Amino acid sequence: MKRSGKRNRVSSYDKTGGNDDRIYIKPGDTATIADISGSGIINHIWMTHSSDGFKPEKNSFRKALLQFYWDNEENPSVNAPLGDFFGMGHGISKNFVSEPLQMSPEDGKSLNCWFPMPFSERALLTVKNECKSALILYFYVDYEQFDSLSDDVLRFHARWNRECPTGGKDPDLFKKHQEFCFGGNNTTGDENYQILEAEGQGHYVGANINIHNLNLSEKWSWPGEGDDMIFIDGEKWPPNIHGTGTEDYVNMAWCPTQEYNAPYHGLILGGDDNWKGKITYYRYHIKDPIMFSKSIKVTIEHGHNNNLSDDWSTTAYWYQTEPHMKYEPILPVAQRLPVDEEHLKWEGKIKFEDE
Repeated sequence: MKRSGKRNRVSSYDKTGGNDDRIYIKPGDTATIADISGSGIINHIWMTHSSDGFKPEKNSFRKALLQFYWDNEENPSVNAPLGDFFGMGHGISKNFVSEPLQMSPEDGKSLNCWFPMPFSERALLTVKNECKSALILYFYVDYEQFDSLSDDVLRFHARWNRECPTGGKDPDLFKKHQEFCFGGNNTTGDENYQILEAEGQGHYVGANINIHNLNLSEKWSWPGEGDDMIFIDGEKWPPNIHGTGTEDYVNMAWCPTQEYNAPYHGLILGGDDNWKGKITYYRYHIKDPIMFSKSIKVTIEHGHNNNLSDDWSTTAYWYQTEPHMKYEPILPVAQRLPVDEEHLKWEGKIKFEDE
């Protein structure tokens, strides 16, 4: 089919014709990487970064913050840490492949996004550096430019959330496998972890889900069994879209640990022995978007009946009419950092990493 429009790109190439094809963002500064006027659709973003030579600063994937604005809005439609936006949390990168998002060699430091991002008047893309050192950033922003877009074209959104720890039940439950897995009944969804809340009309297209298992018991330590519950247009419990377990929502089974990358679902990190440590899943509703007319709440239990207290973080992706809800500011950088595992191991309580 004949394609209209014009292909354009904004990149970090050296405007002098030299080979310094990058920008430098000082600690605390925010850089505009693209400011595009008119109508168009961004359909590919590539980025990579470092702090000194080839090595990024520790946790820079959580410390650098992406904020994208469409059509002169005041509040960003995209607000997420760098690594989490591109598909993986925990402040790290790892090679994986999905249809909309990929981390590519070397060691997942090449970040790619193919979610279409339409705009009618202006697209403003910024990167805030909350690292302790300068952020050296290379990037492409590839887009198609048009004379105009239809009024019914929805805008792309992405939002990061974290709860650390989730509000679980008495840890003594861990001593009894049956209580841990099956104890209690959740008939409201009120205490579920919230992946997304949005108002307006649109469709939810998925999320990456990052769990750091904080249970130090040597007993069976699977952190899943959380049913997904998606409440559309104000419906009450039980919602029409009600799932059966964490691994079921991400289209896997039987407490998976094997790395697996498919176009729309996958397991990037399977955790350590007995599901300890860090886990990353993704589920993208590209072929099966979840539509809403007025509002949506995408939630999931943290363990059956929300029994478990773990570190959960997610990035949700969706399209909707504007204006979107005004959200609370993203957590400050100190509260975005991964949990200090050595401190957790010896002290038995949570402390965030801070080199």
